[in-house]
Amino acid sequence: MNTVRIEQAHPQHAAVLLSLVRDLASFEKLEHQVVASEEQLRQELGAARPVIEACLAWEGERAVGFALFFHNFSTFLGRRGLYLEDLYVVPDARRRGVGRALISHVASIAVTRGCGRFEWAVLDWNRHAIDFYRSLGAELLSDWRICRVTGDALGRLGRTSAAGSA
Repeated sequence: MNTVRIEQAHPQHAAVLLSLVRDLASFEKLEHQVVASEEQLRQELGAARPVIEACLAWEGERAVGFALFFHNFSTFLGRRGLYLEDLYVVPDARRRGVGRALISHVASIAVTRGCGRFEWAVLDWNRHAIDFYRSLGAELLSDWRICRVTGDALGRLGRTSAAGSA
């Protein structure tokens, strides 16, 4: 096994990051949902006040995984937190500590920044990930569901608000 090193992603890593995002989407059978571009990732990673951050796991010169995350805020805690949008390790690098190294690195960022929590979602069919997260001490919240509004529904909802404030 090669030594894994975790590094912060920078704008010049946008192509590598997008390739890993596409691999993740393929694994989750969601490739049709990836519309992000290399340029978008480059801009977000290089913004003066970036909305996202990412870490890449490297074995030698090969990127074998990534974690993409951003800050959120808990009104109950009165503190910010970190939300892990995606964690992915290429198949031939799994079960070698890469995922643990990535998620531990992001957790250390949360601790350093004084975050009150570190959260993420997991697909209910991904038993390996669920077992892995439980082994880290993560609590799976069975009484919460993710709500999402996109596309036309988002446009309609936004127009409803704009009309109400006119």
